[in-house]
Amino acid sequence: MQKTPLTAQTVISLGELMCAVTHDCLWQPAEQWVRARTPGSVLHCRVGSGQATYHRYDPRDRQHLITYGIRMIAAKHQPETASGWLSAREIRKRGYFGGELSTLNLLAHTCCHEFAHLLQQSAGQRYRGSVHNRHFYRILDELHDTGAAQSTRGALAELAGKRGLPLPDTTFAPVDTRRQLAQWQVGDTVRFGTGRRELHGQIIRVNRKTCTVDGIGPSKGVRYRVPVQMLSPLTPPR
Repeated sequence: MQKTPLTAQTVISLGELMCAVTHDCLWQPAEQWVRARTPGSVLHCRVGSGQATYHRYDPRDRQHLITYGIRMIAAKHQPETASGWLSAREIRKRGYFGGELSTLNLLAHTCCHEFAHLLQQSAGQRYRGSVHNRHFYRILDELHDTGAAQSTRGALAELAGKRGLPLPDTTFAPVDTRRQLAQWQVGDTVRFGTGRRELHGQIIRVNRKTCTVDGIGPSKGVRYRVPVQMLSPLTPPR
């Protein structure tokens, strides 16, 4: 796993590689199928400035948008922050990539996860309040069973290697979020995010896997739901 901090440009470059392999390994083979259902459909992938990673469809211009957040990419380089993501739970529970967690596996699977939402949307099987449904997981399973996920993983590793970008394939054990949650209590002041995007807040609720945080300082008035793996103390413990 990554031992030294990633620069912002490195994370952005990794996000751009994820966009490239999503287009080449996933979109191109499925493009004809998608357009047969919605003529004129296009895909645009981009690197987002925050944590949010998602697929969105705009029926007006028939554009599928997939965003890969840079904070998500950075988080999946460390076991402490990688284990709590849905992609990590899917890999382990459904046996994707042999059930092994690594930065490479996590980022490749993230590409497949978001693209499965695109296929789900195109098939008319994404419903309000029912996104990660049985239709979605049937599609995601097929991406892995047919070799599309493995091709995505291989292409991502190859491109990162050619460009000298860190994309470790060393496996790691999941981190127990329950032990991490036990470290926090209501009233603790915390920080999350990195660099210029670091935010400060005070915990107002400890949830099952996240903490609800009210922003303080420049973030005052904003409420966040933060994965426990992304929290650090704002001030040293007394």
